[in-house]
Amino acid sequence: MSGHRLSIVVVVLALANSASAGELPRVKVERQPLAAQARRVSEALTLLGEPLPDADRRALLDAAKAKENKAVEAIQTILDKRCLAGVHISADKKLETRAGPAKPRLAEQGWRVFLVKVHNESTLAQVEMTVSSPNALPLTKKSSGKPDPKSDASEPGKRFLDVMMFNGQPLVRDLSGLELEYRIVQIYCRDAGRKPAGLQFDLRDGKKLVAAGQPQRFDFEAAPAVQVRLRLIDDDGQTKCGGQPIMAAFTFRDSLGRVYPSPSRRLAPDFNFHYQIYRADGESIALQPGKYSVTFARGPEYRTLQKTITVPAKANHTEEFRLQRWVHPAAKGWYSGDHHIHAAGCAHYEVPTQGVTPKDMMRHVLGEDLNVGCCLSWGPCWYYQKGFFEGKVHSLSTPDHLLRYDVEVSGFPSSHCGHICLLRLREQDYPGTKLIGDWPSWDLPIFKWAKAQGGVVGFAHSGWGLDVGPVKELPNYIVPPMSGIGANEYIVDVTHDACDFISTVDTPSVWELNIWYHTLNCGYRTRISGETDFPCIYGERVGLGRSYVHLDGKLDFDAWTEGIKRGRCYVSDGKSHLMDFTVNGLGVGQKKSEVKLAKAGTVEIKAKVAALLEPKPTPETEKIRKTPLNKKPYWDIERARIDDTRKVPVEVVVNGQPVARKEIVADGSEQEVTFRVPIQASSWVALRIFPSSHTNPVFVLVGDKPIRASKRSAEWCLKAVDQCWRQKKRAIRKSELAEAEKAYDHARAAYKKILAETTAD
Repeated sequence: MSGHRLSIVVVVLALANSASAGELPRVKVERQPLAAQARRVSEALTLLGEPLPDADRRALLDAAKAKENKAVEAIQTILDKRCLAGVHISADKKLETRAGPAKPRLAEQGWRVFLVKVHNESTLAQVEMTVSSPNALPLTKKSSGKPDPKSDASEPGKRFLDVMMFNGQPLVRDLSGLELEYRIVQIYCRDAGRKPAGLQFDLRDGKKLVAAGQPQRFDFEAAPAVQVRLRLIDDDGQTKCGGQPIMAAFTFRDSLGRVYPSPSRRLAPDFNFHYQIYRADGESIALQPGKYSVTFARGPEYRTLQKTITVPAKANHTEEFRLQRWVHPAAKGWYSGDHHIHAAGCAHYEVPTQGVTPKDMMRHVLGEDLNVGCCLSWGPCWYYQKGFFEGKVHSLSTPDHLLRYDVEVSGFPSSHCGHICLLRLREQDYPGTKLIGDWPSWDLPIFKWAKAQGGVVGFAHSGWGLDVGPVKELPNYIVPPMSGIGANEYIVDVTHDACDFISTVDTPSVWELNIWYHTLNCGYRTRISGETDFPCIYGERVGLGRSYVHLDGKLDFDAWTEGIKRGRCYVSDGKSHLMDFTVNGLGVGQKKSEVKLAKAGTVEIKAKVAALLEPKPTPETEKIRKTPLNKKPYWDIERARIDDTRKVPVEVVVNGQPVARKEIVADGSEQEVTFRVPIQASSWVALRIFPSSHTNPVFVLVGDKPIRASKRSAEWCLKAVDQCWRQKKRAIRKSELAEAEKAYDHARAAYKKILAETTAD
């Protein structure tokens, strides 16, 4: 992975009338708009991995509160020194460019980010400032930033730059019309050494040229890059896993806190919405000489470690990184998986409707030590990404890490009823369809079709549309709006035995679990799974939400998804684990998860649990703990921390109610817990560390009676069917409406029957 480019941001500032050589003229403007724009520039630099030093950020905040003239002077003093150039737009819309005080230092095979000043005397607005260079490398259409080696062969010494303005949020593309503002430009250099080059700043309205500047010469000095080879050693002393080099996530920061490679100009497989990159043992990163703080890990089952490295001024250098694993569920047969990740759309860049390739996604699966990654093609990228579907695991898979392409029904006519994940498909096109618009406009027909071919199916991001606000009670009896794209029509589909699972971890925990608890109380047996919806709900990394499925033999995709269907799994954020959960010796997912009692009695519950917290809360983790449950992160072990201790509660849940509890120390050690719990009538039993992990249930049947745990749950479900019909019927096609109404009537009848059979409140 050598030769990835580093970013440096250049801010170009406006000219006034006169200034000393290397300085930019000061402009007299109002304090408030300048301070606000300077704050956005500072935020943009942080986002791009090139933050201002802490002292300068504090000085900007102080300047915003100072008196008018003093504040304006102070802001320009702070920002001007980081400006490569100044651009003056005269009253008659002519452009003049001059060099700024920032030293024109570039980096070989890297991007540099410098602070810019625009003195807009004309107050011209709604035009874009663009940058070009006669020394810029020609680009291919597909590369979006990579030099085309064929096109610059005639002038290899003159074409060595790539230049572009940064106009993304928190900035905007067009000039604001303020008399003074700061913009950001990025410069990539192919070569090392002293290189004279020109930069030209123009103003455009779309494709129309509004005003053209003149090239300004800069004598750039590009420092040679060092190829830093990474030696990566796993916790067991190995450098390979399943025959492939170990992969891990690395974040490199210099002494100023700047991230390398700069996120803004990364190309796949490095994603521009990440700080981390994924590298395998033996791969490299290009860095300039100096000190770097490196954060590295391999998913939540490993400790996040830090190491300071010093890169010497030489062509090549090697650094060694030793990983530390704190828990290893796969070694005990519990294999992690995220069944909802995407290779296109949402945060993905370049061409979101196409996205990235399986090779790119596999690096992320490996780097987060995710045993199973289900890459789902969906609406925005359907016609391109569906080409990667094979009806089997991808050839890039290893014995310990599987990648498979399947389908999320999202952006389809039925999406208003709830997005659904279709796993283990053999065919991905609904019968008789050629376009997305041909698919059914409600969920049940799709579920039935997918299950008929052996698919494992369930709802994605279940909580959307099941909003009950920031309440903590489970179960609660608030009837949600049923107006979203989560497990809304699940309330109907579960009565048709059409839905295998509902997803958890990527939406508010109470919203997800509430509908599940109610249907379990009615005797239905849908299971839960864990997902991330990467990079739409969570873009930080794959595997933030996981299902840990127990397999008796080696890792196998069909067996893993069957484990989801049968509930032989627990869900987790990866920071707590509920392994080997049994009731009277029966493991979850075994023998239909049924324990039979001739009469009321006591059951014995056992599990091996582990969790990891830092010994004391930090300001960052304390913020998570105090955040309402309906705000991100929705599931996190910090939310389970008991006061300021290192303990978390393990709870036994019977029919939705916590009935027993033990506290464990979240020091990463594996601990066995045992409970003895009375069961008076047929019930479902589960374990949880709320909201970090949750098992699927074991069903305890007393006298072979069905579970009828709560009249209030049955009443809630009946009301939810009516609410769902009111919301969904308006978007179901007329040709399908009669069949949909029949399915809803079936659900109403089912819940009325359950209600009549239930005596317990």
